[in-house]
Amino acid sequence: MKPFRPERARVQHEIGATVRLAIPLILAQLAAIGSNVIDAVLSGHVSAHVLGAVAVGASLWSLAIVCGIGTMMSVPPSVAQLDGAGRRHEVGSVFRQALWLALAMGVLLWFAVRHAGPLIDLIGVAPSLRHDVERFLFAISWGAPALTCYFALRGLSEGLSLTKPSMFFGFGGLVVLVPLGYVLMFGKLGIPPQGAHGCGIATATVLWLEMLGFGTYVLKHRNYRGLNLLERFEWPHWRRIGALLHIGAPMAVTLLAEGGLFVAAALLLSTLGEDVIASHQVALNVAALFFMIPLGLAMAITVRVGNAVGRGDARGVRYAGFCGIGLTLLTQLVSASLMLALPHFIASLYTHDDKVIELAAQLIVLAGFFQFSDGIQVAANGALRGLKDTRAPMAITLFAYWGVGMPVGWWLAFHHGLGARGMWMGLIAGLSVAAAMLFTRFWRSAWRERWRRHAPGAAELPIPVAPGMT
Repeated sequence: MKPFRPERARVQHEIGATVRLAIPLILAQLAAIGSNVIDAVLSGHVSAHVLGAVAVGASLWSLAIVCGIGTMMSVPPSVAQLDGAGRRHEVGSVFRQALWLALAMGVLLWFAVRHAGPLIDLIGVAPSLRHDVERFLFAISWGAPALTCYFALRGLSEGLSLTKPSMFFGFGGLVVLVPLGYVLMFGKLGIPPQGAHGCGIATATVLWLEMLGFGTYVLKHRNYRGLNLLERFEWPHWRRIGALLHIGAPMAVTLLAEGGLFVAAALLLSTLGEDVIASHQVALNVAALFFMIPLGLAMAITVRVGNAVGRGDARGVRYAGFCGIGLTLLTQLVSASLMLALPHFIASLYTHDDKVIELAAQLIVLAGFFQFSDGIQVAANGALRGLKDTRAPMAITLFAYWGVGMPVGWWLAFHHGLGARGMWMGLIAGLSVAAAMLFTRFWRSAWRERWRRHAPGAAELPIPVAPGMT
């Protein structure tokens, strides 16, 4: 096998294209994080009770978000491959089937969130909070169909390499959420104070406004003309929806596995005292904020790889994947440098408690060490999504996070008395294993070109099936 010697001009072109796609996506992800920050800040100013209810409810709602987003992540690579293959006339059919899937997922999540009582009992939510947690979930559940349809629209736009709308509508939602949440939660303009319930209403309303705004934009803007998105009514086509689920369901499981790992870590560490869990939450918030950069890059990598697959361009697949991963490592170098150089300063931005700052600073240093592993695993996963390879990455992440990360973290935290530091060392181990295995899988797939038989030009299927790689 010949070594990979990229040509400078091709590398520069690929990096430039990836950056142009990624910047709006990164900002869109930061906007999504911003909505959580706004909910927390407004709730905290109402009362500690409301803050606690919203925090618990938001954690449960995040599970629904992950399921919805993960499933709809099948849309960008499907659209990108068709776009790269010059088969834009088939995008409309993909989109119509994606809308049916989004509606079904939205209704399912609406029902699940409204009946989350057993999960609330399992978590052990304080009885004083339970009523307001349920009221928050009841209100926000109405936003579930809007959320899934919104991500179907985002997937369509991003698959066509049009990423700026995701940014604009994401920040537009924040602009609406602040005053609407304030009015409903505090009780202004003649409306009685709604507390946590008002927070749920505000968030659900913003989700519907974002979805309707994005939908109107897609139907009216010239960039989407010729796609015939809603030219005719189309009943659900189960084979095509199954092809989308074939890609999206493993992604939902993958995201749940990763999100569940951090939730489980928080629950385990909560037994070690308030200072420990507070420091863990500070470090986790810092890591999540920095993670938005490689996540946005991974979304761009998916589109670039998908375009190359659609063209049947083997070298393009390699350039898109490896340049994207290299660019991700560069951004992670900056993140790691900040975390390793300024851990106490970063922690002090969250709290004035000296003990929490000291503990959080230790965890932020550990977070700095896993920046490279985290960047490689999310970028390689993005590249594999571009190949529509999602089942094997799901198995890899389940093994890495729950077969390595959690057992190692639990063993170091509780059997060796390392506490939160031990749990974060386990996270490093899990992310490192995931990074090594996912990168190796993309390397082998890109060079062996096993994706070729599944490219749009290889078969006359409206939606190319996912690779059956093992």
